[in-house]
Amino acid sequence: MRTGMSALLAHWRRHPIQLATLLIGLALATALWSGVQAINAEARASYDRAAGALGQGTLDRLVSAEGVTLGDFADLRRAGYVVTPLVEGTLALGETRLTLRGIDPLTAPPGLGNAAIAGDDTALDGLLSEDGLLLVAPETARGLPRDGLPPLRLSGQVDQGTALTEITTAQRLLGVEELTALVLAPEQPFGLPAIETATRLTRIEGQSGGDLARLTDSFHLNLTAFGLLSFAVGLFIVQSAIGLAFEQRRATFRTLRALGLPLSRLMVLLAAELSLIALLAGIAGIALGYAIAATLLPGVAGTLRGLYGADVSGQLGFDPLWALSALAIALLGAGLAGAQALWRVAQMPLLAPARPRAWAMANARALRLQGAFAAALLGASLGLAIWGDGLVLAFACLAALLIGAALALPPVLIGTLRLLRPLARGPVGGWLLADARQQVPALSLALMALLLALSANIGVGTMVGSFRTTFTGWLDQRLAAELYVTARTPSEAQAIRAAVAPEVDAILPVWSVDVTVAAQPAEIFGIVDHPTYRDNWPLLRAEPQVWDRIAAGDAVLVNEQLFRREALALGEPIAITPDWTLPIAGVYSDYGNPAGQLITGIEALDQRFPNRPRLRFALRVDPEAVPDLVAMLRDRFDLPAANVIDQAQVKALSLRIFDQTFLVSGALNVLTLGVAGFAILTSLLTLSTLRLPQLAPVWALGLTPGRLGRLEVARTALLALLTWAVAVPVGLLLAWVLLAIANVEAFGWRLPMVLFPAQWLWLALAALAAAILACLWPVYRLTRLPPSHLLRVFANDR
Repeated sequence: MRTGMSALLAHWRRHPIQLATLLIGLALATALWSGVQAINAEARASYDRAAGALGQGTLDRLVSAEGVTLGDFADLRRAGYVVTPLVEGTLALGETRLTLRGIDPLTAPPGLGNAAIAGDDTALDGLLSEDGLLLVAPETARGLPRDGLPPLRLSGQVDQGTALTEITTAQRLLGVEELTALVLAPEQPFGLPAIETATRLTRIEGQSGGDLARLTDSFHLNLTAFGLLSFAVGLFIVQSAIGLAFEQRRATFRTLRALGLPLSRLMVLLAAELSLIALLAGIAGIALGYAIAATLLPGVAGTLRGLYGADVSGQLGFDPLWALSALAIALLGAGLAGAQALWRVAQMPLLAPARPRAWAMANARALRLQGAFAAALLGASLGLAIWGDGLVLAFACLAALLIGAALALPPVLIGTLRLLRPLARGPVGGWLLADARQQVPALSLALMALLLALSANIGVGTMVGSFRTTFTGWLDQRLAAELYVTARTPSEAQAIRAAVAPEVDAILPVWSVDVTVAAQPAEIFGIVDHPTYRDNWPLLRAEPQVWDRIAAGDAVLVNEQLFRREALALGEPIAITPDWTLPIAGVYSDYGNPAGQLITGIEALDQRFPNRPRLRFALRVDPEAVPDLVAMLRDRFDLPAANVIDQAQVKALSLRIFDQTFLVSGALNVLTLGVAGFAILTSLLTLSTLRLPQLAPVWALGLTPGRLGRLEVARTALLALLTWAVAVPVGLLLAWVLLAIANVEAFGWRLPMVLFPAQWLWLALAALAAAILACLWPVYRLTRLPPSHLLRVFANDR
């Protein structure tokens, strides 16, 4: 057993470049996949933490114009209701304004901010101490004075510019005795009457949260697909190196079998060898993947800050489960890449010829079979796109498309080179095309890797560009007004409207009511007839005079999710309440919201749901007047920063940070192209000795090594350019599957597809550059090859 393993490992000592190629290829495949997964996992964990930090905005509150007291809290707790006190306000510290949030850490429900103290007994003791404690983000702490404040404790779970403390500490710092509100836990004990009947306080429904987080889920879904493609590209390098190594050791396998080593033991040794290599490459891949994720994660963390207004750490934690899964991926990848070679060894007769076959060369029959299989896969992909239903089948469609396109590449390239033959100038040009056609099978794995890399770049680039375009439209749709204000009580809302009326062009109520539509929770908004909606609301489908009918309350708009889920049609009546049915006059995009949503005229909604508090409204005002208006509202009404939102700044910040996020995909694009270029390099290096029988006769006819080198560069560039030409339609189909099928199945809404031809041209240049750089070293070796090596070809029996 030991002798057999020693004989197998001796091959790698004689061919260290092959071993390095195999290790690097598998490490890169593991690193790209595991790095993307680490980014996604950390980002989603950050979303959860950020959503928890901002969860107080999504919980219902009890408020009163006369103020909320601890007595109100005690009465409701004794009656069995699960409520918790909340104190909010703004603390002026010189030029710094600190939003202070006081909670009761013993009764606060999950999502109110107590995630910052979960499992931290020291923080809990500090909050409940006589001096108190302020939990703040590190960036916030750097701008705060040390005098006049309780001790500070840093926490990545607290929003930037906000301090979390206990209610009595907050009351002392703000100089107030009353509470801001009582917050209701999401789940109340069964059997209690409606809380409105048990208190004098007014119930205010929480704002919907997490819409944009769901929008980014789509981005992470597509990023996962990108990671899978990157992994597949790396596996082509691994399969290429394993295939060559197994072919070169055919003589060793025959000798070991002839000396009495059983086939089963030989297979075990080869599997153990492959597992050892996979383990070493997996460890290196984990380290490299961690470095990639740690480098790219700050862009994702910046996105979270822009999306949530929260400061989320951009540091990557190490999770042992993530490391084990990366090792499993490396072992699985090595197994997949080596399966064909192991099967060949198992089928090899004992007295098989010892001379290695022309590695990776395929005959015409094999190419025809490969083309037929590729056509079957592409047909299956088309069938799944038309008739498939469900997310699993959507990704099966994607897999069939990519595998089919990769398998179809060699026959397509060979056919294209045959069509180009009449364009060849002179015998050298004809030989170049014929030689390129002959080398396609040998370079097929590397060219397939390049095809997948380019397709992934085009597909994900199109997806990302469409995502950004959609996000911009989403911001314009949701944040058309210059300023959004949320009052804490109905009386405060009335006072704010009176105060801003002389300063603004329009006050647009943002008023909604929760309803049940088609047996599912939904929300219906009432809007006033104003150009803000007519000019900005993106309608996907609409009937004539849609806005006039909406303003009159004679029809409704529905969001795309509800329209698709219930298979509705324009003009079809939809029941909003048991006694209120309106026809559908239009459908609008509502990216990121999984629930149904409807819009009608505010007067019609008010008639059906009178006396509902209206605390939120949008202000149309001259953008230059926004800063003064914001300062007036905060100073006069002491509104928290989250209750007065300047949308111009939010838009600019959100777009800038989303551009940061797209840098992640851009970096992955570069990495994947680099892996494909490395695949070409390894193929050219390993084939360099096998190329001598084709090059020696041409050299003997008078072509200098320098000219042969230039022709090698031209051949490689031609194959790369033809591969790019195939990758463009494949990449566009990939983007279409992601946007039109996977997103719809996963989230119920469809991102529009936008084309970016300039990106394709840049990718053509990148593909040429990668291919040319990959062939420079083999070409350099060719130009420095002694004539004796070429002459020796004619002395051998070949």
